[in-house]
This record gives sequence, C-alpha cells and structure tokens, in this order.
Amino acid sequence: MKTQSAATLFVALVALLLVSCSSPDAPTLAPATPTVNPSPTLVAPTTTVSPAPTVAPRPAQATPARLGQAQKDVTYCTAGGVALKMDIYPPKSLNGKPAPVVVYVHGGGWRSGDKDSGAGIRDLPELARRGYLVASINYRLAPEHKWPAQIQDVKCAIRYLRANAATYNLDPNRIGAIGGSAGGHLVAMLGVTDKSAGFDVGEYLDQSSRVQAVVDLFGPSDLTASGFIQSQAKLGKEVFGVTSPRDPILAQASPVTYITKDDPPFLILQGDQDTTVPPAQSQELYDRLQAAGVPATLVMVKNAGHSFAPVGGAISPSLADLAKMTADFFDKHLKSQ
Repeated sequence: MKTQSAATLFVALVALLLVSCSSPDAPTLAPATPTVNPSPTLVAPTTTVSPAPTVAPRPAQATPARLGQAQKDVTYCTAGGVALKMDIYPPKSLNGKPAPVVVYVHGGGWRSGDKDSGAGIRDLPELARRGYLVASINYRLAPEHKWPAQIQDVKCAIRYLRANAATYNLDPNRIGAIGGSAGGHLVAMLGVTDKSAGFDVGEYLDQSSRVQAVVDLFGPSDLTASGFIQSQAKLGKEVFGVTSPRDPILAQASPVTYITKDDPPFLILQGDQDTTVPPAQSQELYDRLQAAGVPATLVMVKNAGHSFAPVGGAISPSLADLAKMTADFFDKHLKSQ
C-alpha cells in the first residue's frame, strides 16, 4: 500500500507540474534581444582605446525628407536624349519676396551618385530654414557620358532656374552653389567659367549660368597636377577619355585654368587627411583665387579624410560648425546684396 501511494503521489505531482508549465500565465524565457547601436549622429565618435589611428564610421547624412515638401524630379533640361532631373525645396519661411537660391551638386567621381546623397546634403536643411530655395540636381554620368557633359548639365540647371524665376519665386541675381568631391569640382567650374569657356550649350541660352557664391567641399581643382590622374588612371579614361596626364582636356577641365578677378567669392572646405582629393588641390585653388584678387577662404579640417570622415580622432571644426560656416557664408554673399 505504501509503495502504491507513493507512486500515485508521484504521478499526481508530475501531472500538476505539466499543467502548470502549459498555463498561459506561466513565465517564459524570451530569447535575448541583441543590443542595436543608435544611428550615428553628426557628432564625431570618440577615439578608440587602440593607440593606432582608426577610421571612424562616417556620420549620418541629413535626409532630403528633412527639407520639407519638395517638387521632385523636375525636368530642367534634356541633353543627349536624357531628361535631367532636379528636386526643388522651398524655403521654410515664405515672406512673399523672391528667395535666394542654393544649388546642390552631388559627388561620386563623375560616374555615380544622386541628388539625394553626398557630403553636402547634410547642410541643406539649415539653408532651407534660413530662407533659401534649395535645388538639388542630377547630371549625366560617365563612362556613358564623358566630359564635358557634366558641366554642360550643371550650367543648364542654373539657366533653367533663372528662366523660371517667376514660377519658383526666386531671385535670379542671388544664386549660390555647393558641391562635394566631383560636385565640388563642378561648382568651382560654375564659379570661374562664363559663356566664353564653351560649356553653355543646349536650352535657355538667353540666361547666364554664372553664380554669385561657391562652397567647394574637397573638389579637385587642377587635374594636370603631378600624380593626380596617374593615381586614378581608370577615372581619367572613363570620365575624361584621356590616358596621358599631359592631355589638354585635363587643363580644359580644371577650375584653376579659368580664374579671373571677377569670379564670385569662394569658401573651400578640405580634410587634411584626404587621400582621394589631396589637400594640395584645395590649397592651389585658394592660392590662385587669392592671387587674382577673388575673395576666398580655405578651411583645412583637422583629422578629416574624404567626405570629412574622421581619421584618428574627432574632426575640427565639427560637422555642425561647418554647416553653420556654410550657411553664414551664403548669408553674407547672397543676402547682404
């Protein structure tokens, strides 16, 4: 009897345990949830413990959505059978007066990139907040479309905006341009060339393609410089159709070739650790502008590689400081007229 009772009791206890575990109120062990790091901010990350220099992840870029409601994919010109598109963002505050304009030109080695991306995109929300109409443009890309298709398109965008000043309530006499890397090269070309350079072709030829202020973010300025094209032979062939660093096309495509004293003010921002576009490129542009009497400012950003990616420490000035510097520069030259 004692053995039977013990067995009965054991069966009862097992049954009770099974019921308890299957109850919906019974606690369960959830799988461990991996920790997700927050998206990188515009503040440069702190340096790692490792004594060796490190390349930190690039800071997050502002998304065009932060610019507010836009007219997307507006066809500004057609060239070589390609409909060229721009996005037009109105200023945050509308006072009824024609707005000054800033045109953004993306980078990507003249072969890639888009109007929604690039180093300069992070500066655009502040410009819209300060009352600028912002136009972000695409242009034809190599190798399908070789130089000078890119500068022809960018110039056509400026002429389109002037021809449609009343439509967009913009001031055609106050247009600035900002671009990074290949885009920096293209906005520098906008600043230093007029119709005599031969790049104004296509539509709206009754309008000027000159701009009144330029912010060049680490753009190449002298393609004939020793070692520049040699170190990027594929780029030379695919973009400019050249195999020799002495090809005259490279001088024709270099902003330093065209500098004259009537060029608009320049703000040049360059990373001192940039190995894609060496600091010497921005230094030469600055020196040539100064020698010609053109107002120019060069800021060498410490610990900054290409696109201001931190190298071995936090960059200085910070991205926030650079954005303010850019907006202040445009305020000085496009709002004080």
